[in-house]
Amino acid sequence: MIGKVHSTVPIVDLRFPHRWQAEVLAARPLILPARHYVYPRETEEVERGALEVLVRPEGESSDVIAQPFLATCALGFRDPVAPTGLWSTPKPEKICAVSGGYAYLIDTTAPERFTMIPYRPVLEVRPVPEHGLLLFVGHRSILAWGPEGQTWESEKLSDEGVTITGIENGVLRGTGWTMITDKETVFALDLSSGQRVS
Repeated sequence: MIGKVHSTVPIVDLRFPHRWQAEVLAARPLILPARHYVYPRETEEVERGALEVLVRPEGESSDVIAQPFLATCALGFRDPVAPTGLWSTPKPEKICAVSGGYAYLIDTTAPERFTMIPYRPVLEVRPVPEHGLLLFVGHRSILAWGPEGQTWESEKLSDEGVTITGIENGVLRGTGWTMITDKETVFALDLSSGQRVS
C-alpha cells in the first residue's frame, strides 16, 4: 500500500505564475531520486497511502532546471469530498500539494521547508489570483494564504461545512450550517482582512 495514490483523479490548478514543473506519479518509483522528502517529516501516515509528486524547480533563469525531488505527501482521508491535487501559489517558488485533504505548502528551492495547513481536512482549495490569495476551506472556517504566508483566518463560519457562493468586489460570500437553528447562514468576508462584513 505504500506510495499508492487513492482513486480520485488529482486536480491540477496553475492559475498563479510558478517557477517549477510537477508531475503526479501513479506510485512511488522503485529507484528513488537523490532528493526525496516526506511530508510531514517521519510520518507513519504515509503507510496509509500518499500523493507522490516529482517536482522540477526552475533554476536562476527560466531555461535552467534545478535538480528534481520527489515529494511524498501523506494521505489524509480517502473520502472523495477531500481534494487531492497540485496548485500553484501566490509565491512562484512554492507548490501546494493536497493529499486527501491534507494540504502541504512546499518551498521548491528548499524542499525541507514546508507548512502543513492545520485543517484536517481541507475541503476546498480556491485560488483568487486577482487578490494574491490561495484560500483553504475547512469544516468551520477559511484560511487565506498570500505571498508571505498566512494572511488571515476567518472566525468560525459554520458548525459543519462552509460553502463559498461567490467572490466579487473584494468580498467573499458564502454559507455555513448552524447547529442551533439547523439552518444555512449567509456570511460575507472582506478578502483583504478576513473580517465579516455582514
